[in-house]
Amino acid sequence: MRDVEYQSRDGLELADLLARKEVTSEELMACAIELAKTRGAALNALCYERYEESLAVARDWTPRGAFGGIPFLLKDSGVAHVRFPSSLGSRLLNDTTYARNATLPERFESAGLIAFARSTVPEFCMAPTTEAARNGGPTLNPWDRTRSSGGSSGGAAAAVACGIVPVAHGSDGGGSIRIPAAACGVYGLKTSRGRVPMGPFRGEGWGSLATDGVLSRTVRDTAAALDAIGGYETGAPYAAPPAPDSYLDVIKRAPGRLRIAVWRQAWNDIPVAPECVAAVDRTAALLRAAGHEVIDSAPPDIDYDALVQAHANVLASNIVVSVDTRLGLTGKALADDDLEPAMRDGYEYGKTLTGAQYIGCINRFHAVGRTLENYMQDYDIILTPSLTQLPPKLGYLTMQQGTFMELRRKVGRYGTFSAIFNATGQPAASLPGLWTDAGLPVGVQLVGRFGREDLVLQLSAQLERVQPWAHRIAQPA
Repeated sequence: MRDVEYQSRDGLELADLLARKEVTSEELMACAIELAKTRGAALNALCYERYEESLAVARDWTPRGAFGGIPFLLKDSGVAHVRFPSSLGSRLLNDTTYARNATLPERFESAGLIAFARSTVPEFCMAPTTEAARNGGPTLNPWDRTRSSGGSSGGAAAAVACGIVPVAHGSDGGGSIRIPAAACGVYGLKTSRGRVPMGPFRGEGWGSLATDGVLSRTVRDTAAALDAIGGYETGAPYAAPPAPDSYLDVIKRAPGRLRIAVWRQAWNDIPVAPECVAAVDRTAALLRAAGHEVIDSAPPDIDYDALVQAHANVLASNIVVSVDTRLGLTGKALADDDLEPAMRDGYEYGKTLTGAQYIGCINRFHAVGRTLENYMQDYDIILTPSLTQLPPKLGYLTMQQGTFMELRRKVGRYGTFSAIFNATGQPAASLPGLWTDAGLPVGVQLVGRFGREDLVLQLSAQLERVQPWAHRIAQPA
């Protein structure tokens, strides 16, 4: 199979070729690896590559699941896999190994997704850009190599956008699937709290903010992946509402007439770029043309600064746990170059926080969740910009300068519409809303009520049919 033929198909199309024995998993893996060596290397999107080993795995693969046996990437987020060490983008945690797999990669493999490398992340996955010193340089946006690819799933989004894989693992604790999806022009769904398992080694991430999922070029690949990885895990502390028998079947049906709130303004008069507003306007017009009731609205009143502070406090607390656990295992003291400057500051700040402050942050998230749930009694879906600005130039969100809180305030003004839905636990997806004259994607976000991934996916698929984007594959030099 030629690279161009491989790149022109989504994951389910490749799976169909496998089922009809027109191609083998080994041939698909060879295509992905060749693209990884060229495009992946050019963008600095991959790490922990296991090329020869993964070719052998694909050669002996027994077809299974919705995807049969296609190439895949695991995020360097610490999800345990015996074949792939992890670093979380940190020199301190570099080459962490695992004795057994977590539940999630087991479900990915049951779905027919064969990992051959990890995708790059910022340190501790704590930035909406992927510029980790551990990776030897930034991960580049495949549409404009002077700009950020987003984060923390920036390597995954870049790899999907340039066709290395049709679908890749991502995780989201404050926008880390949706932000890079918007920056790279692909589809990214953050699921409801408790929909996707995080065990068996932990019950939650970042005080219940984080969840796992995928980034893909098509809505149906994400739906099929969610069918495979979603579902309660024994002992999990959270459970999402019941799912339909098949999200893949759900998206084949129209969602019916929905009542959709449109947000164009952000809290605290945070400016929203005209391109981001234009993407929302264009999407709202498409939704009206499809027969939906589209209503201009304003975000409900919340203390946004307090939410940003609560999110930062929970992240800083997690830095302390990660660092101290690593130091305890190695018996070493923290060296000057173990952490990037903003993360070192976050570590020192996190040590000043009390248990009472941490509980206050969790209560803040729950209060925001109740506010949004009450707001959504009048709506089925919220439409927002994915980001307040176009993907920033590399260096703007770097961890190499400034304090931890200075970074978090920048993040709060860029991913303004993201972390709030981690606090509420609602499903939210970013999809391409338009492309600028310079060829940059601009994302829009669809948010559903808690547990209603079905409506978010249905509406995403409806928009995909009238403004398709999967044919757009970045061609990084």
